[in-house]
Amino acid sequence: MSMQPAGVFAQSYVRDMAIFRTWKQGLALGIFLLALLLVPAVLGARYVAIANIMLITAVVVLGLQITTGFAGQVNLGQAAFMGMGAYTAGALSSGQQWPFLVTVPIAGIVAALFGAIFGLAAVRIRGFYLALTTIAAQFIFVFAVLNLPTSWTGGAQGLRVETASIFGFVFNTDNRMYYLILAITAIMTIGAYGIVRSRHGRAFVAVRDDDLAAGFTGVNVVGTKATAFFVGAFYAGVGGALWAYYIRFVSADQFTLFNSVYYMGMVIVGGLGSIAGAFVGVFLIRAAQEILTAVGPSIADVFPALGSSVVFASVNIVLGAAIALMLILEPRGVMHRYNVLKRAYRLWPYPH
Repeated sequence: MSMQPAGVFAQSYVRDMAIFRTWKQGLALGIFLLALLLVPAVLGARYVAIANIMLITAVVVLGLQITTGFAGQVNLGQAAFMGMGAYTAGALSSGQQWPFLVTVPIAGIVAALFGAIFGLAAVRIRGFYLALTTIAAQFIFVFAVLNLPTSWTGGAQGLRVETASIFGFVFNTDNRMYYLILAITAIMTIGAYGIVRSRHGRAFVAVRDDDLAAGFTGVNVVGTKATAFFVGAFYAGVGGALWAYYIRFVSADQFTLFNSVYYMGMVIVGGLGSIAGAFVGVFLIRAAQEILTAVGPSIADVFPALGSSVVFASVNIVLGAAIALMLILEPRGVMHRYNVLKRAYRLWPYPH
């Protein structure tokens, strides 16, 4: 539990479990939500599109935060789980004409069942070997896409997806999709807070810290690890479904191993074991990507020998450098440093 200001204390379990302990926290959330609602009205179409992609990415990274940040299970197959959700949504919406509100949860469940398989594998292996095992999800996903009937996946040509609609209201513009994606992201965020503060969330943390000790205290280690992968993959599947409905086209090359590393980098930069850290990591990495994309032509002019690949190479270099620096200088991420500074501010002028 985070340190509270002097005079702020709980007198009941309900109050102790409250997400917002002070009126300032509630006010800050209200201002933040108001700013999000005004994004389409204030920013241009390009930034609305970027915001849509960031929100979708945040849903996927939230799932990875639960699996890796809270449960301590290394997962380098999150993009494959996202792809499973995207293809499920595409097949059900285009082929079967299923409605959006039914397709998205099913896409999450299909991805979750796929992810739970690797949760069972995590019982026997951990660390580096678990990372290698989850990488196998990428190859299984690509194999399935290319070898299942093309009427389901579209094969190498990809799969077109119908426009999202709810009760006859069609989300056929970026602005409309923004509010739809924002609403689902808010629901998934509330769900993530509920999960990590529940009995299952405490079991995740116990297994992360020491799975042998957790087992001796009565925690079902096998079920906890499988549940962690199940929940994380469910979030990835929902994010994949949103991606499919937003882009309206899915193909296997949209969900590569690089994307999985990309998502892991966001978790590391934002802070392991922090729901807010997932959003911070997405924002920082995505902002760096946009800045490099903007200055890429200038870099190409200065170094013409680099050619047009300078932008992609710069993004990879910055992402790799950011992960390396965070692991060396602040392994627990930006949010941990923020919490340290916040506690220091509250305790000032006392050292501890």
